[in-house]
Amino acid sequence: MAVVEQTYPIGEKRFFQRASFTGSAKEYFGIWIVNVLLTIITFGIYSAWAKVRRNRYFYGNTALLGHTFEYHAKGKQIFIGRLIVFGFLIVSQIVTTAAPLAALIVTPLLILAFPWFLMRGLRFNARVTSYRNVRFDFVGTYGGAFKAIFLGGLVTIISVGILTPIAARWFYKYVFDNLRYGDRPFSTDPTLGAFYKALGVAIAVALLGVIVLGGLAVAISGASPDAAMSGSMGAVSVWHWTIVGFVIIYAIAGLFYRAMVRNIVWSATMIDRRHSLLSDVGRRRYAWIAISNVIVTFATLGLMRPWAAVRLQRYLTEHTAIHVDGEIGVVFDQIRSTGSAISAEYLDVDGFDFGF
Repeated sequence: MAVVEQTYPIGEKRFFQRASFTGSAKEYFGIWIVNVLLTIITFGIYSAWAKVRRNRYFYGNTALLGHTFEYHAKGKQIFIGRLIVFGFLIVSQIVTTAAPLAALIVTPLLILAFPWFLMRGLRFNARVTSYRNVRFDFVGTYGGAFKAIFLGGLVTIISVGILTPIAARWFYKYVFDNLRYGDRPFSTDPTLGAFYKALGVAIAVALLGVIVLGGLAVAISGASPDAAMSGSMGAVSVWHWTIVGFVIIYAIAGLFYRAMVRNIVWSATMIDRRHSLLSDVGRRRYAWIAISNVIVTFATLGLMRPWAAVRLQRYLTEHTAIHVDGEIGVVFDQIRSTGSAISAEYLDVDGFDFGF
């Protein structure tokens, strides 16, 4: 079991034990290909059961402190949850088509319903997950979801992205501060400055990429005889690849930001105000894995998707760690004694599998 040492500003040293992923692309390919074929044959209906099989494999191969996670959802739960959501959307579409003015009422209702569905999704995903026979839970309210998702998105749009770190902090605090392991609370308190630093790095990467690519495009177009005439194939080709380059640069910047935010949030998270989490994902390595996964998946017409999924999961898992304050066996025995009782109502949660 890999151990990493972390020194905190006050001089305290903590030793974190890394998680591990034991799955393989060969094993997962068998699950994946069956899921794909049955989903196609059933016109998408089997996708709910496919998600259960997939998650049980990935959760069951994610080990922390010598134990793996478990996924307890049933395909029927997820299928019914999806039927409710799609039924709601279909009815809304029919109503607005039959009576266009009804959109003035239906659209706000859809906006108001969105945070509720996502809140229920977070609760569902938490409650069907267990570790050492103790379930997770999510106790967030609709009001918190509305602030984290709707108001956060609104603030980001109105500020043209300047206040994105504030919205991100709202969101992640909503998710982690309302997460429970048995009856033990999670909490996170990342600094706003860390989010702005991550955003600054992403913006700098994007701007540098745009300047370099734009300069290369102008230089190549000016040096190419084919680009002398407006609309020439040479110029079109140069600017076509330049646009592709801009998309890749934007993706890299976004992936850098995502990796940094993951590290910020997870490394500021505590369980039961005692046990610390750690994430040390490398932004360049993470971006390389994500982008190369997409390229390889497309190049193989999707056949390498299992390899890509396992590769990314292994990297993220192996760069996640925990510091347990106390003797591990005693700590988890105490949690198990107070957090293992689960009522029928707890298990009979709606299968809205929308989460983050």
